[in-house]
Amino acid sequence: MKPKEAAKCCRPIDDLFDSKFFKAMGEPSRLKLLSCLAKCGRPCSVTELAECCAVDISVVSRHLAVLEQAGLLTVSKRGRTVFYAVPYKHLSNTFRAFAKAIEDCRPKRSVSQKESVV
Repeated sequence: MKPKEAAKCCRPIDDLFDSKFFKAMGEPSRLKLLSCLAKCGRPCSVTELAECCAVDISVVSRHLAVLEQAGLLTVSKRGRTVFYAVPYKHLSNTFRAFAKAIEDCRPKRSVSQKESVV
C-alpha cells in the first residue's frame, strides 16, 4: 500500500496515536517523574516527587499536570496536598493496545517470502 492510500484508510492505530500522550512522554524530566512514581507504587505528593528531580517544585508541578492531562497520571487532593498516582491498569492496557495496533499494521508475509528468508 502506498502512503497516500494508507492515510485514507482508518485503523485502530489512528485513534491510539494521541499527540498529547506522546508529547507528555517526550520530555526527560517527565519520564523520570513517571518512572519514579511508578516504582513507588503509591500516590505521592508533589513535594515528595520533587525529590526525584533536580528541578524547582513549580516546574515539577507543571510536569505532573501535563502527565495528568495526557492520561498518564491520576490526581487526588487531601486537604491542601495534591497526590499523583500511576493508573497502572490503564497504562498497561494502553501500551498493549499500541503494540497490537502496530502489529496489526505489519504486512503479512506470503509463503514464498517466508521460504526465501529460511
